[in-house]
Amino acid sequence: MLKVGIVGGTGYTGAELLRLIASHPDAEVAMITSRAEDGVPVDELFPSLRGFSDLRFTVPDVAALATCDVVFFATPHNVAMNMVPELLAAGCRVIDLSADFRIRDAGLWSKWYNEEHLCPEILEQAVYGLPEVNAAKIVDAKLIACPGCYPTAIELGYLPLLEKQLVDNQRLIASAVTGVSGAGRQAKVDNLFSELSESFKAYGVSGHRHLPEIEQELSVAAGESVSLTFTPHLLPQVRGIHGTLYSELLDPAVSLEELQAIFEARYANAPFVDVMPLGSMPQTRTVRGSNMCRIALHRPQDRNTLVVLSAIDNLVKGAAGQAIQNMNIMFGLDETAGLQGVSLLP
Repeated sequence: MLKVGIVGGTGYTGAELLRLIASHPDAEVAMITSRAEDGVPVDELFPSLRGFSDLRFTVPDVAALATCDVVFFATPHNVAMNMVPELLAAGCRVIDLSADFRIRDAGLWSKWYNEEHLCPEILEQAVYGLPEVNAAKIVDAKLIACPGCYPTAIELGYLPLLEKQLVDNQRLIASAVTGVSGAGRQAKVDNLFSELSESFKAYGVSGHRHLPEIEQELSVAAGESVSLTFTPHLLPQVRGIHGTLYSELLDPAVSLEELQAIFEARYANAPFVDVMPLGSMPQTRTVRGSNMCRIALHRPQDRNTLVVLSAIDNLVKGAAGQAIQNMNIMFGLDETAGLQGVSLLP
């Protein structure tokens, strides 16, 4: 049984890790930390876990965490980088759900996060944890940089096209929406019900922190630098990300049926990517609570623009579920262990 530690257990991602690991056949949470809630029972803060956890929150301690087989960081940026070097030196494996190790260029990270990266020498060690791309590297990884929620939905939608060099990689456009849980559990006026309800808005239009991560990984897939215009939006619901991804086909003679076959072949062995039949419209409600990404292809008016629709649950495939998927691969477990729950509907 794997011994799991969770740093930053009071947010939505930490709670989701607890929920999913509670039913994992080969792992159990041995330690969960929170400075603010030190000593508080987990099921007092999260009553949904009554009967599933008898843990109490503790103050983060590197020596104690290092006794775990794997430590998850469900923290804001600039937390993991303060502790990861010591954990790695102690032989502990780390899965970081924050942005601290996703961007390989420390200078670029500093540009987008407005502070200095504290351990740039470790960036080369970090494996980008998108299992549909890096499963072979994840097996031996000591440090996983778990992808962001928007990047997961967008990258999975574009990868087959860029790997086969089927589209103009300088004219990619992604319009994506997220539920409010993507903003975290902290109290902010913009997240109040009366501010969000019956409203819909774009944000981060001039530049979003997930953009360099997405362009970095799409460039790896394409074998050259790509250019993406990314506009995120906020949807008045709790969970879900829906991406509408536009690209221009390089060869207009390629049929939609051929493209469908390419996507189906690319994800044939990916247990958490569902390439839906042509004409389908993936919805966030069909992935809620699951680790699934549902994808569908469209070619409006049979013109040269291809539209890929991609839907995930931002807290599961976009965060905690994907982190556990990485853990399963790292330790030679069934990739789907603890992640086989069916989406919640309605």
